[in-house]
Amino acid sequence: MSKTAKFKSFILCTLFIAALVALDQYTKSLAVRYLMGKEDLPIIKDVLVLRFLEGGNRGGAFGILYGHRYFFLAVSLIFILIMAYLLIRLPATKKYTILKFFICLITAGAIGNFIDRLKTGSVVDFIYIIYINFPIFNVADIYVTVSSFALAILILFVYKEDDLNMKKANDPKLHLHSSMIKEEDE
Repeated sequence: MSKTAKFKSFILCTLFIAALVALDQYTKSLAVRYLMGKEDLPIIKDVLVLRFLEGGNRGGAFGILYGHRYFFLAVSLIFILIMAYLLIRLPATKKYTILKFFICLITAGAIGNFIDRLKTGSVVDFIYIIYINFPIFNVADIYVTVSSFALAILILFVYKEDDLNMKKANDPKLHLHSSMIKEEDE
């Protein structure tokens, strides 16, 4: 695996993250423009509405640690740097493509909410599932939730311990899958 392949992979991941963050920020700007101070906009009757959370979410998931803006900014920044490190270190092979995809997704979600906290001190939330009375959330939250679940499944059931060992994962001699090794007939 060449450094050029790793660099190209990192650039693609960066562009993908940028596109996801742009989508998140665009939806939030639409929410501010068209939903703030207005009635709910039904999407699926009695199930899903767009409802602007007045004052924004000044906490974390489900409003926990309300008002701890600088804590969330610091934790988000550290998390984003760790994810960037992983994207740089993971091999540019097909084996890690799905892992990189979900790392990009979770990173984009962290960046999207980080931008909100940095700009206004709170996160713009506007998607509300009435049917189960779920807390109001946004597109970045969807990225984080879906990718967290997927990453947990991948780490627990798909990738082996050696697959996640960066030294071994980046060793080109160890990139042979057991199905690629032909056993000799006895």
